[in-house]
Parts: sequence; structure tokens; C-alpha cells
Amino acid sequence: MEKKFNIVLLGAPGSGKGTQAQKITEKYGLKHVSTGELFRKEISLQNELGLKAQSYIDRGELCPDILTIEMLHHYLDLFPEAKGYILDGVPRTIKQAQLLDGVGYPKSIPVDLIIYLSVDQLEIVARMIKRAEIEKRSDDTPEVIKNRINNYFAQTKPLESYYQKSKIYKVNGMNDAETVFTDICHIIDQFIK
Repeated sequence: MEKKFNIVLLGAPGSGKGTQAQKITEKYGLKHVSTGELFRKEISLQNELGLKAQSYIDRGELCPDILTIEMLHHYLDLFPEAKGYILDGVPRTIKQAQLLDGVGYPKSIPVDLIIYLSVDQLEIVARMIKRAEIEKRSDDTPEVIKNRINNYFAQTKPLESYYQKSKIYKVNGMNDAETVFTDICHIIDQFIK
């Protein structure tokens, strides 16, 4: 079986991960996997996983690590022919990163490249408020936005240090989307020959 090329997009909520993942998908043919979208899909189906997830997401909290990783593996199994995956929204905790590495979980998802989109906190809030107005998402209320940002800094930001030993590249997410994408392509092109 051919080795897959897997990218993790890190960044705060509203940092542009979804926008950039879509552009990477179109250019490199990798499968975009947004755990937020997966959870929203399960919630819309009102199945057991969706109902569990909704209770956390509606409060702006992270879903339990094992629930997230199980859902991710279940979804990836649907696309065995993919050249690789862009993981957007996972890992969000050190524990999730360890589970992805196969520590304490029977399967692993090898990560080849980590791209961190750096955006300042005031810009994050402004982007999330704008997105809430456009998309009418239940998980983008002012209280939930504040909670999601707090969770990001407490639980996800430490992943920068966790992945420091790996291939992590910081990209200025404050630039316009096309400039950010050009910067990301320069990084990916170093790994995809």
C-alpha cells in the first residue's frame, strides 16, 4: 500500500484552517478532514455520536479525545484510496496527538507535516463573529466564542511545543488568504517531490 502524505493544520478557531485546507485539497489532491464538520454532520443526523458531541460543542468545549479519534478513524476508513489527509481540528490536545501517534490507541495516523496558522487574538474574535453572522452557526455565539478561544489557549496551543520535535512550520495567518496559501505551498512543495 502506498504511503499517505498527512498534514495537520493547527491554529485557533477562525485562523483560516478551513479556507486553507480547501485550497490545499484542490491543488494537491489530499482529502480534507474537518472534525468540526464531522461533528456537525453527526449532530444533524441526531445519532448517538451526534447527541454526545452536541452537548460539548454547544458549550464551546472540546469533545472527549477518544470520541474524536474514533470518529476520525471511522471517517478515514471510508477513503482508503486517498493520497493523504489534511487534518483540520485534530489534534486539539496533547492526548489526541498521542492517540494519532498510536500511543494508547491500536491505530495510528502518521503526520508528515504540521502547519501552524498564527493569528492574533483580536483578529480571531473578529473573524469568528463575522463567520457567525454569515453561517449562522450555533457554536459561534459570543459566550461560545470566548470559551472556544480559552480552550484553544489552554489545550491546543501547547501542541506547538509537542510538535516542536517534528516538522512544524509557522505561517502568518494575518495575511490575505492567497498570500497565506502561497506560503503554505512553499512549505508543502519541500515535502512533495
